[in-house]
Amino acid sequence: MTTADSVPHRISARVRILLWLLVVMAVALAAVAATTRSILLRDVDHRVERLLAQETGEFTAFFERGVDPSTGTRFRDPERLLRVFLERQYADPGEELIGLVGRTGGRGPAQLTQGREIPVRLPLHRDADARAAVLASPHRSGTLDRPEGEIRWAKVRVVPGGGNPEAAFVVAFHPEREREEADTVFQILLAISAVALLLTCGIGWAVAGRILAPVRLVTTTAAQLTEQDLTRRIPVRGHDDIAALAGTFNAMLDRLERAFAAQRQFVDDAGHELRTPITIVRGHLELMGDDPAEREETVRLVTDELDRMSRIVEDLLLLAKSERPDFVTPGPVRLAELTADVYVKARTLGERDWVLDGHTDLRPDRPDDDLVHLDEQRVTQAMVQLAQNAVQHTVQGARITVGSRTLADSTTELYVADTGPGVQPQDAEVIFERFRRGTARRGARGSGAGLGLAIVRAIAEGHPGGRVELRSPESGGATFVLVLERATTP
Repeated sequence: MTTADSVPHRISARVRILLWLLVVMAVALAAVAATTRSILLRDVDHRVERLLAQETGEFTAFFERGVDPSTGTRFRDPERLLRVFLERQYADPGEELIGLVGRTGGRGPAQLTQGREIPVRLPLHRDADARAAVLASPHRSGTLDRPEGEIRWAKVRVVPGGGNPEAAFVVAFHPEREREEADTVFQILLAISAVALLLTCGIGWAVAGRILAPVRLVTTTAAQLTEQDLTRRIPVRGHDDIAALAGTFNAMLDRLERAFAAQRQFVDDAGHELRTPITIVRGHLELMGDDPAEREETVRLVTDELDRMSRIVEDLLLLAKSERPDFVTPGPVRLAELTADVYVKARTLGERDWVLDGHTDLRPDRPDDDLVHLDEQRVTQAMVQLAQNAVQHTVQGARITVGSRTLADSTTELYVADTGPGVQPQDAEVIFERFRRGTARRGARGSGAGLGLAIVRAIAEGHPGGRVELRSPESGGATFVLVLERATTP
């Protein structure tokens, strides 16, 4: 027993589409923001490297080619060299230019700066430990990781001469500000991405709802369909895949409606046809007396009605099999031999003037001239049924023709023609339906249930391109023709 708790929770297609869209958008926007931040940070690193290289290069060139403006000669005092160079330089906001000159007596180096404030928490010129580490480093450039912030530095040593103390030019850069700007851009991109996701969510929800509206209508229509009401249809708008789905669903409903209508009609007709012999059998059995002659007559009538019911059931089973794809199994057949066999079997159905028409020459020397591709047993069954129908609607001695022919377009026709009263025009449209005998009979009622011609049509339509036709010649009578368009073997 299915309960509400056992029914799995379903996520609608609209929600799934929106979730996938949001996931893809979120990943894409996050990738864009992260990539932008990475590019900005890389640009900061490249800019710092270029700045350090530029400043050290300028100092080296000044040291090698510069002159003291007060004497007009080359610099001999490192302190004077550093002071003059620093006076002529303009540092960037996060940049420090420092000159370090050694002192005698073991004291630390003297420091020369440009005398301006650096917008950082702890500049290098105020951090003695950092200055000592830079000066003591054997490398020309490097990075200091401090709790107060990272420092990127480069230095140029001034080789002492003439008893002058050791000196060095140091360029220090604090990249926190540039990196904070990159982080700010990253945060702005994240905020814009969040807004874009919200807009995408709203727009995607509306668009997905509009696109999936026909699908929901299909679901609603399918839920409202019952065996008693198959008339609802989905309006088809546009030419996209959803419109094609709606059109296909409507076509399926058309087929279902026709199938249910045919089924109801079939059941009603079958019940009506079987009710009559059952009533007859029950009536005779209820009225049967003790007279042996009367009992024998009753048994004969009951047996006849039971045989009729058996034939109806067999015909119904045959019509049910006609819906299967293996109802007919075509194979190569010689048309002349098939026609002759049907003619021989039909002659035993009644005392009529039987005529064999069409393929009468079996031509044993050329056996492949009249080969056709069809189901020999089913076609024989249909032709014998047409011959039986002709016997029932003609009098003794009337002419009945059994024949076949192959037309110029390779269409094969097998036919049975009689000289009876013919078929009324209003009957021609219904006699091939199940349990339909028409409003006007051509002869005696017989023992049929109105299934013979329906079986003939099922056999004909079971062949590719096959059909059965009723042709009424001007001379009178009726001609039933099996038309098999694709029966001729290439």
